[in-house]
Amino acid sequence: MNVRPVGYVLAMLLVVSTAAAVGADRPPKDLHWTGDHWTPWNPPVPPADVQVYKIVRGDTLWGIAKRTYGNPYLWPQIWEKNQYILDAHWIYPGDPLVLGPEVAPAEKLAAAGTGTAEPSTEAGEPEPSKPVPGVLNAGAAASPPGPLGAESDIYCSGYVGDVAESFPYAIVGSEYDALSPRLLDRAGAAETGTYGVINTAKYGLSTGDLVYLDGGSERGLTPGQLFTIVEPAQRVVHPVSRQLFGRFYHYVGRVRVLSVQEKTAIAEIVHSCDPVMVGSRLIPFQAEPVPLGRRTAMRPVNYPTAAEKLADAPTIIFSQDDIVSMGEDHVVFIDRGAQADVTPGDVYTIYRQNRPGLPPVILGELAILSVHPKSSVARIIRSRYEIFVGDRLEVK
Repeated sequence: MNVRPVGYVLAMLLVVSTAAAVGADRPPKDLHWTGDHWTPWNPPVPPADVQVYKIVRGDTLWGIAKRTYGNPYLWPQIWEKNQYILDAHWIYPGDPLVLGPEVAPAEKLAAAGTGTAEPSTEAGEPEPSKPVPGVLNAGAAASPPGPLGAESDIYCSGYVGDVAESFPYAIVGSEYDALSPRLLDRAGAAETGTYGVINTAKYGLSTGDLVYLDGGSERGLTPGQLFTIVEPAQRVVHPVSRQLFGRFYHYVGRVRVLSVQEKTAIAEIVHSCDPVMVGSRLIPFQAEPVPLGRRTAMRPVNYPTAAEKLADAPTIIFSQDDIVSMGEDHVVFIDRGAQADVTPGDVYTIYRQNRPGLPPVILGELAILSVHPKSSVARIIRSRYEIFVGDRLEVK
């Protein structure tokens, strides 16, 4: 799938706007002395084989990306590599930034070609490398990467977690509950349903509606906090083992706390992917930049991996909205996450097991967008054939 420059710029602008909504005007608290400077973060010691930049006064991720990558819109790529920074608007002089692997300049690599010894000319200069069909030189490979998905793929999808996960807060009511006369059953009690009192003027809430939360100042809520709205959905059975894997938790929107009482709070729905219901759970909102990657050629279809390597391979375990037949740009969920060292931006080749004795069939590729403890959200970026839940994966 080719990424058009216009789409790339728009995707990056969306990332910038999302990050700007998260506490940009509130500096982190609890500074501590680390090495030779003050910082609120806990920077790890960078590995020896990476390129490291030390932040100086006046730096921004935007400016650093412009100087080092030649494109300021690539700042989320730096933030993604340095996840100890919890708010991209607040970086501190002295903190280290990992920029990427330690490599020679692209011009030097391009001149070196394949890296093998070259015959010299009479002037003593190496002859230029001959291009190899189908192989990118360093200059071409160093072109700016593009986004592997869209913000909606992350913020309007969800995750597969434990069957009975706990959540700190919930939506317990809305303004519309008071706008309709109460309906009483024969015993004189208010009729209730799965999501609370059923006699409300509006069930499916959306952007701009006010809701009430079941926590207040005594439980740590403060005005301005952002929460993701989560709707627990169906259980997920692993398509290969046929064992219960977990439950799908659907992201349906986002709320911002407006005011706080002792035991309750009033919040506004500031983003909705689907209708929001009273009873939905809340988790603190975390901004996730859309991962970037370079589109490279897919694995040759006549050179698949060995069938035995897919016996215990990562697997597509769930598709949102119960979609059966999937292709390019569909969002799926896989059975590997942070516990298996999966990271955003990883690309996997999609396979289907063949008849016994025959090699697996290459179906396409998917890219990891968001990672959770035992599952990940991915987007199919290439498809040769229809893709189904149960298809296997191999990291590219």
